[in-house]
Amino acid sequence: MRQGLKKGIDTLLKYNTIFIFLVLVFASSFVSNRFFSETNIFNLLRQVSGIGIISMGMLLVILTGGIDLSVGSILAVASVLSAYFLLSMPLWMSLVLTVFAGVLLGSVSGFLVSNRRIAPFVVTLAMMTIGRGLGYIISNGSPILVRESGASLKSFGSGYFFKIPGYFSGVPQPVVLMFSIFVIVFVVLRYTVFGRLVVAIGSNETAVKLSGVRVGVYKFLVYGISGALASIAGIISTSRTGVGSPIVGRGFELDAIAAVVIGGASLGGGRGTALNTLLGVFILGMIGNIMNLKNVPAYPQQVIKGLIIIFAVLLQGIERRGQS
Repeated sequence: MRQGLKKGIDTLLKYNTIFIFLVLVFASSFVSNRFFSETNIFNLLRQVSGIGIISMGMLLVILTGGIDLSVGSILAVASVLSAYFLLSMPLWMSLVLTVFAGVLLGSVSGFLVSNRRIAPFVVTLAMMTIGRGLGYIISNGSPILVRESGASLKSFGSGYFFKIPGYFSGVPQPVVLMFSIFVIVFVVLRYTVFGRLVVAIGSNETAVKLSGVRVGVYKFLVYGISGALASIAGIISTSRTGVGSPIVGRGFELDAIAAVVIGGASLGGGRGTALNTLLGVFILGMIGNIMNLKNVPAYPQQVIKGLIIIFAVLLQGIERRGQS
């Protein structure tokens, strides 16, 4: 009996992210009968699509033992640039240049972390300030409206895939993009040498170095990828609102870190999965969604988010002690 109970508790602790997710889904269905409506579910998924994409990049960085505080600011720069470039360029070129700008900003952080050995917290904190300032400089402090030449970009933010008239309203296009990026990161981490080395660097960087792997290259790459994904999230923001704004993305870095931590990743590196991170994104999204349905002010939402993060970290600590 005791052995069975212990096994059940160990299983619960091992899959604590899934447990928290299922509990929230169950509770949400009782709190509001509108939660499981098609409109609400797709609105929820659309709202978390940007954070979901950013969190995939944040996961890669955290797996190496780093942190990226600049993603919210890079999102703002990308939002502004995507609208700014559309004033004089075709859509495809503006998107390519916007993503390139995100890669560039992320790569600067990656270079300083990997080559100059500056602490990731310090580097990305500085880049967070620089990025936000660049957004204000480019936009001159005002939102940039997306012109008629960017109509297809705006339609992406409000459009749907797999629509069946009269039967199914379709899946929002940003949501499909989020899941596509999730699948790519999932496959990379689980089935490629790059993914295994990223995890190994966070687990034991010294051992990886001694095996002949150029650790600095991998650290550089994950920050570049994080910047690219943040810029994609910025493009989604512009497509949804129709404006490039330098004020968007505030606090997104904290939400992304929270999603990764709730998903069971260790801030020390070497531990975390794409699936659990995505569940962490959904958990944060559901908290805000159900409280919005019940007209709860934003401030209590922040308190509850913080309590769930603490609860998730405590569960991880109990699980690790049980394994040791």
